[in-house]
Amino acid sequence: MEPFTHALASVALARTRPKLLPRFGLAMLIGSGVAPDLDYASYWGGAGAFLRFHRTLFHSIPGAALTTCAMAAAFCALDKQWNGKTPQKSPTIPFTCVSALAVCAVGWGGHILLDLASGEGLQLLWPFRVHWTAWNLVANFDPWVLLLLIGGLLLPQLFRLVGEEIGTHRRSKAGAGTAIFTLLLLGAYLGARADLRSRAIDLLLSSEYRGHEPLAAGAFPWSANPLNWRGVVSTDNTMEELLVPLSSPADFNAGRSLTHYKPEESPALEAAEKTESAQRFLKYAEFPLASVGRREDGYRFELRDVRFPARNASPANVIVRVDLDSSLRVTREQYRYASSCDP
Repeated sequence: MEPFTHALASVALARTRPKLLPRFGLAMLIGSGVAPDLDYASYWGGAGAFLRFHRTLFHSIPGAALTTCAMAAAFCALDKQWNGKTPQKSPTIPFTCVSALAVCAVGWGGHILLDLASGEGLQLLWPFRVHWTAWNLVANFDPWVLLLLIGGLLLPQLFRLVGEEIGTHRRSKAGAGTAIFTLLLLGAYLGARADLRSRAIDLLLSSEYRGHEPLAAGAFPWSANPLNWRGVVSTDNTMEELLVPLSSPADFNAGRSLTHYKPEESPALEAAEKTESAQRFLKYAEFPLASVGRREDGYRFELRDVRFPARNASPANVIVRVDLDSSLRVTREQYRYASSCDP
């Protein structure tokens, strides 16, 4: 998910048990809850660098170990510098490097759970194992998650203002209770999305497409409506795209799908699929679709992931392009962002 949602989730975590946080606890939670997205800087290195490092470099367990240790060490140094100069406003647990490391680890864990829920996926064991994990429950930006977190964080302020108006001076614990309730609601929302996704996949697998049985199906978040999902179905020779309206399953019509035909086996297709770029992309893509076109000087092979609409502007929507000469020798292979490709 985008950084603002991660920051709000970190603030909600901090409010659940403020007395258990050491000095700089909130800052450490926010910092570690946002820091994994530093690997987004790989976008400026091109599509190949983005595919290799985004949601891998700082989202993996080895990367997290390094970043949480570095952040905890930075706050330990800051605490030594400020110790005794800035008294704490409320009693908290003593600041130690162990407590700082624990807080940073919690912040990173919250970030990873939210990113697993989104559809781009991440590699927890990178660089030792190339395996993408994604739950495909929500989009990278989900307005309902954002509104839920904002509401949960603002309600205690509203309660405090009301208490001041009626002259109540008793210290309220509504902030912690509201934060816990907000996180529970967030978990319930993601659980409901998981159930809806399962129902969408069952509906996709229950139909035939152009007379062909489905071999695999996936459902991906579509718009802000949790009841609308974008379905992708793979058959023996086609890839189908269609809307799955769970609000009215009777309106689901497999005959309205957008059909993409898989290429026939050919020496050019086989040669292009063996390239390093194609092999790496195949580990990333959930529904890979290849195409091979004849050119004057050879062939052009392209490979994309149908879980993204063809012209989707997300940087995660990457394609592979391989050019072959007439002797099937590779003359060029590259990754490109789909939004910048020629139609």
